[in-house]
Amino acid sequence: MDQQLNDGKYAVRQRREQHLSSSLYLDENPTKEERRNIGTELVSLFLDNFQEEEKMEREDRHGRSYDVVIFGASGFTGKYVVREALKFLGNPPSSPLQTLALAGRNPAKLAAALRWAAAPSPPPPVPIIAADVDDPASLLAVCRQARLVLNCVGPFRLYGDPVVAACVRAGADYLDICGEPEFMERTEAAHHDQAAESGSLVVSACGFDSIPAELGVLFNSAQWDAPSAPNQITAYLSLESEKKIVGNLGTYESAVLGVANAGKLQEFRRSRPKIARPIIPGPRPANESLIERQKSLGFWSLKLPSADAAVVRRTLAALAASPGGLRGCGESEEQAEQRKEFWAGVKPAHFGVKICSRSLLGILPVIFTGISIGLLSGFSLGRSLLLKFPGFFSLGGFSKTGPSEEEVSSASFKMWFVGHGYADGGSPSTKPDMEIVTRVSGPEVGYITTPIVLLQCALIVLGKRERLPRGGVYPPGIVFGHTDLRQRLQENGISFDLISKKTLPG
Repeated sequence: MDQQLNDGKYAVRQRREQHLSSSLYLDENPTKEERRNIGTELVSLFLDNFQEEEKMEREDRHGRSYDVVIFGASGFTGKYVVREALKFLGNPPSSPLQTLALAGRNPAKLAAALRWAAAPSPPPPVPIIAADVDDPASLLAVCRQARLVLNCVGPFRLYGDPVVAACVRAGADYLDICGEPEFMERTEAAHHDQAAESGSLVVSACGFDSIPAELGVLFNSAQWDAPSAPNQITAYLSLESEKKIVGNLGTYESAVLGVANAGKLQEFRRSRPKIARPIIPGPRPANESLIERQKSLGFWSLKLPSADAAVVRRTLAALAASPGGLRGCGESEEQAEQRKEFWAGVKPAHFGVKICSRSLLGILPVIFTGISIGLLSGFSLGRSLLLKFPGFFSLGGFSKTGPSEEEVSSASFKMWFVGHGYADGGSPSTKPDMEIVTRVSGPEVGYITTPIVLLQCALIVLGKRERLPRGGVYPPGIVFGHTDLRQRLQENGISFDLISKKTLPG
């Protein structure tokens, strides 16, 4: 039907051109004004034809109007994602990102976000599409035009599922910056089979949650030369800034709702089929104290119920189920061998995350925030108070306005991965005798690192789609671990470093 419409439009334009040409060259005495008008219309028709043919060629190449549609581009993080995307829009000319559109419920705010992201240059001609999570037809229309949708609308437990459902139905690929384990796991349960059938690749946690953790674990694992193997890898996260920086309300709201629904997540997990478990040498580590003094790094640390740990566990479970990794939908034999070789070298380990500070005083605001959310999020009035006064209940850690540009530019993170394991591969009765410390570091986590990570994942999806699964719902590590994502991140300001290897005292 679409092809018939295109053919019909072309035929009408062709007849109009012939009529105008005849009027110009066969009329014995056209006036100058008539010649000028006919010439102008011919030029206009020529440009229309050129633009239409260019559009048809683009759609024929990939079957979609836009390489990427950013949904929720006017939000706190969304506008930074737009700014990062503009860096790669047609740059270099071989960039797989050639066409971009913004989608959301308020076109005026989207236009303002585009102007902000492009400044000081004028905004490029990026289409703006009205779409709302409460209007499934509008979402489906957007997703049918997109090769890849980048979703920045949170909390995802409230607004994420309609976008995923539309992408799956339309066969569009989907990435988001979610850090909510329940949303991710429910999405896999609800949409994996249909996504695999439609060819829609759905990957959550493609921002600071949880790519640095996923790739950080894989990087630490790669340092354990056979026969050595890790038993436990613990990430120690340090958020650093020359100025006090605040988080935005969306991140805080996600944390409040996550704690409020923790019981439902556990109940959901119990209802799911048992998943494959990775083989990890040695005994399961003993439960650690909530607060720890990490002497070798010089930090006080606080154990976190982190999304990163849940995501890493899902990747290791996927690897246990598919030891060679996930087959790419169009990979060559050489690429398949490279994938299998990479995953054969990955050594699973127990994983957890702790937030840390040089002083005990530095982690007190995190403790206060956690206690406040834990006590109040279980009932509606408490949640209302938490969300109405985020600054008070987080000791200034979150605000409704988010951070300033100056605050963002002054911030950075360091994430140490401390691996304990066995020089000889280990046995159930032995104590770890080896330690390997690696580090991932980069700029501010929410507004700089997250857009960098998301866009590099997007460029891989666009440019190396044949190396990725045809479709399905997966954690990011099992999808991108064997690609060049780590090298791309290093080229964009996120470092991966080996810090030390040493033997532990007996």
